[in-house]
Amino acid sequence: MSKQHSIPQHVAIIMDGNGRWAKQRGKERYEGHIAGVESVRCVVRAAVECGVKWLTLYAFSTENWGRPQAEVDAIMELFCKSVVGEAPELIKQGVRIQIIGERNRFSERVLQMIDRIESTTAGGDKLTLVLAFNYSSRREIVLAAEAVARRVAAGELSPEQITESTIAEHLMTRDIPDPDLVVRTSGECRLSNFLLWQASYAEFYFPEVLWPDFDEQEFKRALEVYASRERRYGLIAESTETK
Repeated sequence: MSKQHSIPQHVAIIMDGNGRWAKQRGKERYEGHIAGVESVRCVVRAAVECGVKWLTLYAFSTENWGRPQAEVDAIMELFCKSVVGEAPELIKQGVRIQIIGERNRFSERVLQMIDRIESTTAGGDKLTLVLAFNYSSRREIVLAAEAVARRVAAGELSPEQITESTIAEHLMTRDIPDPDLVVRTSGECRLSNFLLWQASYAEFYFPEVLWPDFDEQEFKRALEVYASRERRYGLIAESTETK
């Protein structure tokens, strides 16, 4: 595999293990989320350095609303503070922020922060950092199906014209390439309702390290694992065909 093709265009990460990291150290769960912010900084820097163009982080799922209210409030407050505090450095690095997920449950303050970070970083051309915030992949697919159904009902589209591309064009990630590599930290081996459609042919990597301990070297190790894989998309490997 050439060096150019050994670097994934799009890496998606499920940032798991903040709570366990905090518990192991006798800390409150929210302190694990605070520690995890530094890992986000590390991974963003490493992604820019390595030439990754898209980085998607699973920041807050729709299921996370079921966590204790104090933890949810802490996550929202941390998000708002991070938006304000990290914007100058992100702009300096050429990072553009894009938020995916439903926004109807957010407070006015959070909505303002989302608009602010997206607009102030819009000129970034090195890396697009996608934050999945109040995101549910199943819900995303349902919303896409509803949108397509409305087009069919309006006579804009016949059922026979519906293709995979039709569905993809109505997803929240319509302008984002599918992930090449999906990483979930903490050793858990599941997607947890994250990019179910988009990750159909992604490579998966499940390191044991908890998210607050996932630094630049861990990110580069994930890229090394990716480079060692042979992506066939359901086809036969070239090396097999030539034998």
